[in-house]
Amino acid sequence: MAALDLTSSSVALTRAICDIHSESGDETTLADAIEAAVSAHDHLDVVRDGDTIVARTALGRERRVVIAGHIDTVPINRNLPVEEREIEGEAYLWGRGTVDMKAGVAVQLKLAAELTEPGVDITWMWYDHEEVDSSLNGLGRLSRNRPDLFAGDFAILGEPSNGEVEGGCNGTLRALVRTDGVRAHSARSWIGENAIHKAAPILARLAEYRAREIEVEGLVYREGLNAVRITGGVAGNVIPDACEVEVNYRFAPSRDAASASRVVHDVFTGFEVEIVDIAEGARPGLDAELAKEFVEAVGATPKPKYGWTDVARFSALGIPAVNYGPGDPHLAHHDEERVPVAQIDAVERGLRAWLSGS
Repeated sequence: MAALDLTSSSVALTRAICDIHSESGDETTLADAIEAAVSAHDHLDVVRDGDTIVARTALGRERRVVIAGHIDTVPINRNLPVEEREIEGEAYLWGRGTVDMKAGVAVQLKLAAELTEPGVDITWMWYDHEEVDSSLNGLGRLSRNRPDLFAGDFAILGEPSNGEVEGGCNGTLRALVRTDGVRAHSARSWIGENAIHKAAPILARLAEYRAREIEVEGLVYREGLNAVRITGGVAGNVIPDACEVEVNYRFAPSRDAASASRVVHDVFTGFEVEIVDIAEGARPGLDAELAKEFVEAVGATPKPKYGWTDVARFSALGIPAVNYGPGDPHLAHHDEERVPVAQIDAVERGLRAWLSGS
């Protein structure tokens, strides 16, 4: 079985974790290694649910913080094992998972082992299946199987944020906008009705749409409405009778699911619209006392999180949550995924200082 040395540096631990392949659905080897590593520490109570590992302190502190990170990655594409490279004098770890989000997990594992007397009780969560359909998400499964483990006053998700604090997150919605027509031979196209041609107004409305910027609790979230897929067509000599445009709407956390759905239906008035997936965002939660203390301790200026992250799961449970981890989110899933070594160290210092003194 692969072994993890939690006495090594966060940088060395990042390399070790990344080099244990854990594409979504194949996390067991890494989960086994994490479970074995944290179980060796008497100050942690360890629980396992599938390939999700939870380790908790039980020191009787007045406040509890939940700190989580996913252990799966998107598919590898000739970018493992991890390499150390230098760009303009700065050292980077280069390879799949370095950004999203094993550097953050490495920091969490090291601190979980070393912080035997933190100022707050801590629940550490390392979960599976984040990069795939939300119905498979290990954090979601854990919340159904063991909701008691989510008790906390504040949560931190180690999503890549360039070592800065990103509050809350946008919501996300997917919809299918459909047109229909009548099939005919393309040599006699006037006999039929071309469903793909009928989709032109859908694309025009998308092209004309202007993304809104909405302030929520002091942070400005940028929305977006975009076509992400078009399907239609029967054969090279047939006028198509059906077309679907898949649309993705990223909406500010001030909107709920019903409000976001109305926006999409209003934009595409006159067309058949089916909402096929929706996940509400998370408000920043930066007015919570622990959140204020955390932001001050790490010396950060909070920013909005434009993508959807699992902070929304904590927010739905009434737990204010932020994103805080090493790595540039623009490089998540990129074939040249890489994280600055200095950023890993900085996030470790920030978390360590706050958890030790909070």
